[in-house]
Amino acid sequence: MSVLFVLTMACYIASSLGYQGYVLFQKRPVYRVASILLWVGFLCHTGVIALQYFKAGHVPVQNLHEALSTFGWAVVGVFLILQIKFHLMVLGALVAPLATLCVVIASILPGPPVELDPLFKSLWVTVHVGTLIVGNAAFAIAFLVGILYLIQEQAIKEKKRGFFFRRLPSLKLLDSMGYSCLIAGFPMLTFGVITGVIYAQMVRGRFWSWDPKEIFAGITWLVFAALLHERLAVGWQGRRAAIMTIVGFVILVFTFFLRFLG
Repeated sequence: MSVLFVLTMACYIASSLGYQGYVLFQKRPVYRVASILLWVGFLCHTGVIALQYFKAGHVPVQNLHEALSTFGWAVVGVFLILQIKFHLMVLGALVAPLATLCVVIASILPGPPVELDPLFKSLWVTVHVGTLIVGNAAFAIAFLVGILYLIQEQAIKEKKRGFFFRRLPSLKLLDSMGYSCLIAGFPMLTFGVITGVIYAQMVRGRFWSWDPKEIFAGITWLVFAALLHERLAVGWQGRRAAIMTIVGFVILVFTFFLRFLG
């Protein structure tokens, strides 16, 4: 395990604790420290991903160790970008632990070097994998926002200005951020699926082979396509959109692990 990876884990763990402290005590200095630690962890993690890429010549997602690490990195990156617009400070209390969980599990799993056929080291594959990872990260953020939405909605229904009501943002802001994640993630997912299908034709001579991984990837796309359609055409908002986002992400996670464990 490299020094950079250890630093990444340390920063993510410390940031997670900091964000939990912010949620509990609502102290801005605690939030700022947690945010800085998350940024430092992300930069260290970027170094880890870059070194793996240049060493192997491909995006590091060829085994579960690499894929979890890269996914955790992408989740943090998407979150930091979205923070520029939404400033959803409390969301870090979910994002940082998720990233921490990914890198900690990745550190436990074996990460043997993977020798790939030169065909899989092309720019086409890099773009295909890269867009899928970023799209999945956006859906992960939407999933976390959906959880916060349901918690805040329940707090409002109970008409008690309790722990969560005072700490979570408005339902409108949560719904808006969830929608932004969907708008960002779906084109990435679509492009990733299209490039994957075309590449399958180039390598295997057929677009579709009815492999379980391909089937569940298609189901994932259909779920998020339906959600986006309902939001744009029908005007879905709030609870229904949050629940469907959560369902879609659960299917996405199943598809993710099916690739490596199936």
